[in-house]
Amino acid sequence: MKKIIANIVLFVAGWKSSYKTEFDKDRCVMVAGPHTSNWDFLYAMAIFWKHNVNAKFFIKDNFTKGIHGGFFRWMGAVGVDRTKKNDLVAYAISLFDENKKMVMLVPAEGSRKRVDKWKKGFYHIAKGANVPVALGYLDYKNKIAGVDKMINLSDDFEMDMKIIEDFYKTKTGKHPDLYNPSIY
Repeated sequence: MKKIIANIVLFVAGWKSSYKTEFDKDRCVMVAGPHTSNWDFLYAMAIFWKHNVNAKFFIKDNFTKGIHGGFFRWMGAVGVDRTKKNDLVAYAISLFDENKKMVMLVPAEGSRKRVDKWKKGFYHIAKGANVPVALGYLDYKNKIAGVDKMINLSDDFEMDMKIIEDFYKTKTGKHPDLYNPSIY
């Protein structure tokens, strides 16, 4: 069902997918960028569903409760109570400990607004869970989305971030003025 929905969305919107390298569809942290629009979610989920990637993502917990909660959980939502101080890095690592198959989608910018630098949580989750980082993207200029790179993190944070930053410099968000390609 998800694959059918994905193919319809991508066809109607005119998007193509690109997977130039195999990535671990079962266990990784996936960075999502550039993240400048609410439309990013629709196209990202369509790409994942098309390629049978069971991606999980954090969302306000009120979306995962009530009548509509089942729908959001079906889509991959993991509810988080934002009224409490949570350690999302530790929580995400515990989810990897509990689930041998999991792709955690993280929009590292943390917002659709322009930010001075990316949040580093995705990096700490991947290091703590001992999983690679997949570089997922949406390039609105070319209407291509996918995953083109998988990184096994080293112990050199700056080198790892430079590789990630260089990858995203060629990607164009829906609102390019809201994206800061200087990530750290």
